Amino acid sequence: MTSLWLDRVHAKPYPTLELGLRFDHVIVGGGITGVTTALLLARGGASVALLEARSLGAAATGNTTAKVSLLQGTHLSSIAKKHSEATLRAYVEANRAGQRWLLGFCADHGIDIQRESAFTYAQTPSGTARVEAEFAACRAAGLDADRVYELELPFPTYGAVRVEGQAQFDPMAVLHGLAANAESHGAVIFENTRVVGVKGDVVHTEHGEIRAGSVVLATGTPILDRGGFFARLEPQRSYALAFEVPEPIQRGMYLSADQPTRSLRYAPDPRGELLLVGGNGHVVGREPDTRSQVDDLIEWTQRYWPEAELTHQWSAQDYSPIDGLPYVGPLLPGSEHILVATGYSKWGMTNGVAAALAIAGRAFGGGPEWAGVLESWRLRELTGLATAAKANGGVGLAMVSGWLRAGLHGDGPTPAEGAGTVRRTGLRPVATCTVDGKTTTVSAICPHLYGIVAWNDAEKTWDCPLHGSRFSSDGSMLEGPATRPLTPRDRGTFIGWDGRCRPGVGRLDRKVPDPGTGGVEDGVRYRGCRADDPDPARSA
Repeated sequence: MTSLWLDRVHAKPYPTLELGLRFDHVIVGGGITGVTTALLLARGGASVALLEARSLGAAATGNTTAKVSLLQGTHLSSIAKKHSEATLRAYVEANRAGQRWLLGFCADHGIDIQRESAFTYAQTPSGTARVEAEFAACRAAGLDADRVYELELPFPTYGAVRVEGQAQFDPMAVLHGLAANAESHGAVIFENTRVVGVKGDVVHTEHGEIRAGSVVLATGTPILDRGGFFARLEPQRSYALAFEVPEPIQRGMYLSADQPTRSLRYAPDPRGELLLVGGNGHVVGREPDTRSQVDDLIEWTQRYWPEAELTHQWSAQDYSPIDGLPYVGPLLPGSEHILVATGYSKWGMTNGVAAALAIAGRAFGGGPEWAGVLESWRLRELTGLATAAKANGGVGLAMVSGWLRAGLHGDGPTPAEGAGTVRRTGLRPVATCTVDGKTTTVSAICPHLYGIVAWNDAEKTWDCPLHGSRFSSDGSMLEGPATRPLTPRDRGTFIGWDGRCRPGVGRLDRKVPDPGTGGVEDGVRYRGCRADDPDPARSA
């Protein structure tokens, strides 16, 4: 499943990490937040390195629908239920600042955007109450919104909120423009460099280490467990499709107020404009039939655009904070050494840039007035306690049910092509799948917090239903909060020279060379790290 945007990318690859370097700032994550942060800090004269585990835009940014909008579905009314009007206005002002900066960058660098109105619409009569609530929240927040009752859409609607003058674009064109500009100001970008831990000023990666004056975790969810952000966020996966259609596509960007979610926009393309349709989101790892969610979107689209021909299908992962507001600031209270930026509730094009502006302001001793509303540690987060209880109750249920299901199923037949199963071998749950004719078996235990992974038949991946870690069919890492792959069957793990647990091949008590010297004598003896132990470097 490759997005329309990633399918277009023909950018130069960036090198893997050069060891032994030191930078004022190390940015972890090559999406819109990380690249914009790297650019702003480099412009300010700091030495900056950006480390991306895969390639730029491989996660949320390259898979977004790329609406750059202050009208965000029903998100403003959701915030208004938990927070004061002043907080709501500050949130909108943060997004306005992010939008203004990003669209200004595009204008200055000749990157194409399309200015369009944004709509939050009702699909059913019962959805009109949510539209009215969003309209009231928009007005309270100072947005110039209006109510409309007739929409140029081929299916029944029951009115909408409209905010004019919003924007859409190709996110990868923008991301690579930002990256090129960051490089021109001296930032260094490394791809295929997964960060697995931070201890003091040492940033540990799969390839070795570098040093940093400060670290910014601009990953979808923080890859360090300090701060417990995994318990303050809910991971969501949703789907998107691109279609060729013979008829003209409606102008504007649309998002339904009621369920099931339906998102619409058009996208310029050499073949002519394409219709983009999104929706059917769910908590990561808890949807038993993900393929049916994609098929449902296809069927719905072709019902109302009968001649639509599918060109692309993909999915994206987003994280929703318990009180509706992003977390931007220290990983731990009182320490500016490690900063985080997360929890954009699917609106990363504006929130991600706002986060970068806030982080750059902190680094240079200032910051915008609205930045306080995004602080990572805030008393107002207590308004989200009920949401936190519900989300973490779901985590607990997923943990228990996953282990119970694995324990009830022993060895069985080899999964059919495209299928995956979790079964028990001895006392250990294992995950077996068959993809492209190859059957692979790995540990079914997520190395983050021991959840049992579930098979995603739409994407042929193993997804953790606890906090959203995802792994490819062979167990390799896709996205965190885990930083290590699923352990191959019958392999343990051991403590490496740098204090991290690593996959092993046999005895759990042996020596490993220090890569800095190549000498076994310089290694350390492993401390009996059992299979699937969490990584000490994550919590050190």
